[in-house]
Amino acid sequence: MDIGVIHMLDNSSKENMFQAVSDYGFPVCQLSCWNMELCTPEVARRVVREASEANVRVCAVWAGVPGPAVWNFTEGPVTLGLVPEAYRAERVEALKRWADFAEWIGAPAIITHCGFIPENLTDPEYPAVVAAIREVAEYCESKGLGFWFETGQETPIVLLRTIQRIGTSNLGINLDPANLILYGKGNPIDALDTIGSYVRNIHVKDGLYPTDGERLGEEVKAGTGKVDFPAFVRKLGDIGFKGEYIIEREISGEEQRQDILSTTADLKLWLQGV
Repeated sequence: MDIGVIHMLDNSSKENMFQAVSDYGFPVCQLSCWNMELCTPEVARRVVREASEANVRVCAVWAGVPGPAVWNFTEGPVTLGLVPEAYRAERVEALKRWADFAEWIGAPAIITHCGFIPENLTDPEYPAVVAAIREVAEYCESKGLGFWFETGQETPIVLLRTIQRIGTSNLGINLDPANLILYGKGNPIDALDTIGSYVRNIHVKDGLYPTDGERLGEEVKAGTGKVDFPAFVRKLGDIGFKGEYIIEREISGEEQRQDILSTTADLKLWLQGV
């Protein structure tokens, strides 16, 4: 159970692009990017070379997509993931390109947010959303790659239902426990009863439940929000989880660095109880 960090792909630096991961002492990262201009064989070759030099393993590619992305309850449903019809076709193709990139660098899977998947399975938009996700999943499957949903905008039962309807063999979940709380979608510990068998890796992130119907809850340092991490990691151990714990802190600068270091120490303690 390696501990790592989510790391933005940056081709502009002259130093090793994984230096920040190495500086934390992490052996692994999720490589995240929203810039399709970096989805090239040339950049992929640099990733492979510099990850090897830094002794960092890329456990998945977090695949961002073109177009707007508004992280709230009002504009989120019409801007996020593969749900909005206006951006769906372009985003399906973008995710296929990120699958190519994952194959080039030897990563096992791509991860993304699929958006506010309809809760009502009789919603006329639901079949088209399932079909779009299936198209990406099948493309990944053809390359021997996983397609993993990051939890967030959907409830655990919607995620389970959608996985079952897609039906490919390569589906998994990047479980972000904070997102279930930030979106008011569920308790992450209880969610393991529904989707635990599909969990491939974890975002170590924390948050508070929303108190405004139009805004997400507040993301906070792991261990200071509503995720009961000791109980959460124990239950993951109980169900046989062996994947990576990827720390994510959605701030920047020195406070982010210090929180990541502190969370690393806390996570090691929490894992002792597994």
